Amino acid sequence: MSQLANLISAASQQLDSAFAVTPVILSGGTGSRLWPVSRPSFPKQFWPLVSERSLIQDTALRSIGDGFAAPIVVCNEDHRFLVAEQLRDIGVAGSRIVLEPVGRNSAPAVAAAALLAAEDDPLTVLWMMAADAAIEDTEALHGALAKAYLAALAGHFVTFGIKADRPETGYGYIEVGPELECVAGVHGVSRFLEKPERAGALAMLEAGGYLWNSGMFVFTAKTLLEEMEIHAPKVLAAVRPALAARRADLDFIRLDPDAFAACPDVSLDYAVAEHTERAAVVPTDIGWSDVGSWSALWELGAKDAAGNVTHGDVLLENTANCYVRSDGMLTAVMGLTDAVVITTEDAVLVLHRDYAQDVKQIVERLRAAKRHEGVSHNRIYRPWGFYEQLIQGDRFQVKRIVVNPGNKLSLQKHFHRAEHWVVVAGTALVTRDDEQLLLRENESVYLPLGCVHRLENPGKIPLLLIEVQSGGYLGEDDIVRIEDTYGRQ
Repeated sequence: MSQLANLISAASQQLDSAFAVTPVILSGGTGSRLWPVSRPSFPKQFWPLVSERSLIQDTALRSIGDGFAAPIVVCNEDHRFLVAEQLRDIGVAGSRIVLEPVGRNSAPAVAAAALLAAEDDPLTVLWMMAADAAIEDTEALHGALAKAYLAALAGHFVTFGIKADRPETGYGYIEVGPELECVAGVHGVSRFLEKPERAGALAMLEAGGYLWNSGMFVFTAKTLLEEMEIHAPKVLAAVRPALAARRADLDFIRLDPDAFAACPDVSLDYAVAEHTERAAVVPTDIGWSDVGSWSALWELGAKDAAGNVTHGDVLLENTANCYVRSDGMLTAVMGLTDAVVITTEDAVLVLHRDYAQDVKQIVERLRAAKRHEGVSHNRIYRPWGFYEQLIQGDRFQVKRIVVNPGNKLSLQKHFHRAEHWVVVAGTALVTRDDEQLLLRENESVYLPLGCVHRLENPGKIPLLLIEVQSGGYLGEDDIVRIEDTYGRQ
């Protein structure tokens, strides 16, 4: 058994409680400060930014094995297949994936998870965490979690406080109170503090007794629901009927959209943590980062002799203390210090590292201008694979489509465009009205405007084809789905 399992097992016997922690992974963020890599269509938690795995995969792997129950993951509808696929890729089975109809911040999401867990056992110990944090020392994390487990079973609302080693202005802070009598190494919380200005952060660092707020919490479902009833009753009043009216959709749990939309948009910190009298904190030094900016990734990365961190096809000359990332073309940097340079297929970002927290201002301007670069990448993922826009012109566009083996698109038709498909690799089974056509490499099919059609990959390798669309309107909303394997409208 792992150290965590041994510690929790001993705690379970001591307190006559269930032997398991249920992870609750929140995957609702968009990571706008990591634009242009992180965008709402494919946000930072799904990218491999600090290891060969994505952030959500690293998060899940820290919470599987002895001492852990299957996780509850809360995400939005658009990312449901990404979450399921990335968990499946690392062997995480049995997870319950709860879909938020609309984003309402962390308090409603955690309330839904707690109500779901309480149906099985109100004393279920929940470990709430974001899907997009980085933690270097998993063993130290599990040691802290074992302490938090004990405190949670004793009725506390426990958070993890991170040892502050610099005057960081991007994190909230916790003022540490006296040690609890019931659990060694766990302290009361004197107060939570908002993200400070630099002078305030420096004063707290020099004074001692302050920790960074990690945003991770441990509590029983019963404790959370009791505290929400006191401090955030409007949240519970909306989430209860949303969960009660849930419906199963494939492997997903869909909350009732009307009830959930009535939820206040509020974080768990604001709703409960800052008000509860049961708050406790475990001081930790686990190599934690919220991976909230490009400067954070520079701090986490392996540096060369000049202090540079690079990723992808990068060439540096007379450059120091920079973070340079290319997700495509060669990126050459010369004569820069303390800079961030990010290259993607459709956007380039260059900034001084001191401005890393302000990238979201660029994103806001892009969205105000209704530019797609602020929302989505050229590559758009779907449950069956992905597509990329290659060329767009007046009344036509060309896309590259990849369909995974055994998958198929919806049976559909269009009112404003015709399509021509050319198979580049693999085998395509095409439905065109009453026909079924089997196409191989270098074969093609024409789909006139209004015909009912479907694309399927019956083979064992990915199907790659080029799609040429022509017509007066080429938007993605010109799709009438007649039948869909994935339950989309």
